[in-house]
Amino acid sequence: MNVTLILILLLVGSFATYLAGDKLASKVALFFSVLALGSSIVLLNHFNAGENISFISQWITQPNISFALKADGLSLAMLLLTTVLTPLIIFSSFGNEYKNSKSFYALILFMAFAMVGTFLAADGLLYYIFWELALIPIYFIALLWGNGDAEDRKKAVVKFFIYTLAGSLFMLVGFVYLYQKAGSLLLDDLYKLQLSDAEQLWIFLGFFLAYAIKIPIIPFHTWQAKVYQKAPTVGTMLLSGIMLKMGLYSIIRWQLPIAPLAAKQYLFIFVGLGIAGVVYGSIVALRQKDLKKLLAYSSLAHVGLIAAATYTLTLDGLRGAVLQMIAHGFVVVGLFFAAEIIFRRYETRIIAEMGGIRTQSPKFTSMFMILVLASVALPSTFNFIGEFTVLYSLFQINIWFAILGGTTIILGAYYMLKMFQHVMLGETNKKVFADVTISEALSMIIIIVVLFFFGMYPKPITDLITPSLENILTIINRN
Repeated sequence: MNVTLILILLLVGSFATYLAGDKLASKVALFFSVLALGSSIVLLNHFNAGENISFISQWITQPNISFALKADGLSLAMLLLTTVLTPLIIFSSFGNEYKNSKSFYALILFMAFAMVGTFLAADGLLYYIFWELALIPIYFIALLWGNGDAEDRKKAVVKFFIYTLAGSLFMLVGFVYLYQKAGSLLLDDLYKLQLSDAEQLWIFLGFFLAYAIKIPIIPFHTWQAKVYQKAPTVGTMLLSGIMLKMGLYSIIRWQLPIAPLAAKQYLFIFVGLGIAGVVYGSIVALRQKDLKKLLAYSSLAHVGLIAAATYTLTLDGLRGAVLQMIAHGFVVVGLFFAAEIIFRRYETRIIAEMGGIRTQSPKFTSMFMILVLASVALPSTFNFIGEFTVLYSLFQINIWFAILGGTTIILGAYYMLKMFQHVMLGETNKKVFADVTISEALSMIIIIVVLFFFGMYPKPITDLITPSLENILTIINRN
């Protein structure tokens, strides 16, 4: 199967959605996103059958740049995360009305196109182009369809755009330098480079700045909570569920194999930065009064733990990080969707103005409770598998990393259950909370099924990603 088909479907779908007009835009977008999901599953089957899933063609002669795509177990896992969550996110938006919806849904598909390209790219310049393209649609989605004061929203979104773009320029400089050394930006050629300690350090730092802002890692996190709060919930889902995974994936795919000596030499510093995000995000989440901001800081704590695991340079660390990336993608999308369901009925995101939902909608309360428990890594949920593996990898490096990293479970359980108590329990609210619709319930049930299925049986994903991670570790340890 030609790996470019998924990109073509999403790009054509984006234009078709725009041309379909406002009335049909959401349905056309959902149709093409489901087609992309189906193509991803077919691609996975071809990969499991032993086929080499790649595409390479000369793109630019001078400099020597190729249009190169490659799907191994790692990139397929991220591809499936993107193509499963995209139709779910689109479907979850059907309960809202958007002005100029044809542009809104077209931007969602274009963003999915760029994110898929980032996960599949096997040439440095092509990867950089997809990386930057993903920033454009989320900028307009957050700016034009966001909530709150327009001026405040504009400041937050523009800061995010400039901050992210500026960080990525350092990565581009790194690629320019690597091209001078290798004469190519193909991933396999970059893996073969023998760089000095000093060269690896500067390449590592250039890449780190781009990834640390995107993820985000402390102290490059200042844009995150405000943008998550001000963006429409669909935009927040795209950012937290998929887009931040671009940075985490890129650490494993690009940064560590190209500059492994710097990663080994400064391992404790970068693991420590990830752990700092866990502690900081958890503590700040305790003080939040806005539901979306609380979930934003909770996400910051969880991705800090994932980032720490990637820098352990162990198989358990990389494998746990990928498992937790996927688990986090589903649970955070579910939680933000639950927050959106509440907002549709109460028209507020202030926790103190909620409460009493359990008596009016026991079905929604049960589903929300399951998502909360999955978020705090209840055994039998997907997050438990990821967090246990991540904490075990940290323990292998230093027991204090594991202890501090474990605060995300302890503090997370406290602030998430406290939030659930204030939002869902208590006396019946004066505002009527209509029970969840069939489409709302279906979206949440799909997420819950995924979290429990892979929580009980993660083998399909571990079997998929482990060979790719072992190959990357071989390259890292060769230097």
